[in-house]
Order: sequence, then structure tokens, then C-alpha cells
Amino acid sequence: MTAEQNLAKLGLDLPVAAAPVANYVSYVISGNLVFISGQISKIGDTEIKGRLGQDLSVEQGQAAAQLSALNLIAQMKAACGGDLSKVKRIVKLGGFVQATTDATQANIPKVINGCSDLMVAVFGDAGRHARFAVSAPSLPLDVAVEIDAIVEIEA
Repeated sequence: MTAEQNLAKLGLDLPVAAAPVANYVSYVISGNLVFISGQISKIGDTEIKGRLGQDLSVEQGQAAAQLSALNLIAQMKAACGGDLSKVKRIVKLGGFVQATTDATQANIPKVINGCSDLMVAVFGDAGRHARFAVSAPSLPLDVAVEIDAIVEIEA
């Protein structure tokens, strides 16, 4: 199945790739790699804000990471001229979770699994990736999660 078919099977719609809100670009293509700027847990009017360990459960954090994942896939689609079949591999994800200082560190990777699991569900084995998952005391717009990515595409 294609990435688009997998998204449809999961009942998920891609948002329009978000424009940058400061002095940066949404993605940079270098050779056959796409470096995607951090994507937050907000799509349209749907946003997940707050801190893990204070406002959010792990499950709510995973839902936030899934919103970030959909934004990442939208940026991939834009970088590939609208053709997700050009995505060869999700190389690396970098995940930031807004969390309290006493939130257990074991939960931070579980939150970012919301993104990782979706990448595998959409892209199959090509969605398996290296990654990091860390907590942060604050994130832009008080969002719960921000994730960036490095993606290999057909040159």
C-alpha cells in the first residue's frame, strides 16, 4: 500500500504544509535528504498544549506527537512535489516534549512513539528511523510536542 492509502486506512487527513512563522524555511533539500524544521502539535484549530506531568497524560502526549507527525508528512509531501512515493526512508526524528522537571524520563520516549508509530504505519519499514526524545521546560506557543526530521527522498 502507498503512504496515501495507509493514511486513508488510518482515517487520517494531511494538513496543508504549514508556512514558517519566523526567519527560517520549512524544509531544506540537500542532495537526496530533506531536513524538516520542527513541527508542532497544532493543525488548524486542533492543538495540544501543556506539560507532560502537569497538564497531560502520556496518551495525550502521544496524540500531540501524532499531530506533529502529520505536519512532518505534509512537509515531506511538499518537498516531494506532492508525491509521497518519493519518500525512500525516514532517517531520523528529533522529539521535544514540554514536561515538568519531575515527569519521569521513561515517559518522554513513550510520548514521541506517537510520531514514530505513525511513521511506521504510513511508510512501513522505510518509516523505521533513528531518533532522540528529550524533555524541555517550554516549547513555542505552549505546545506539548515539537518534532523535526531528516528524510531520504528520490533524487
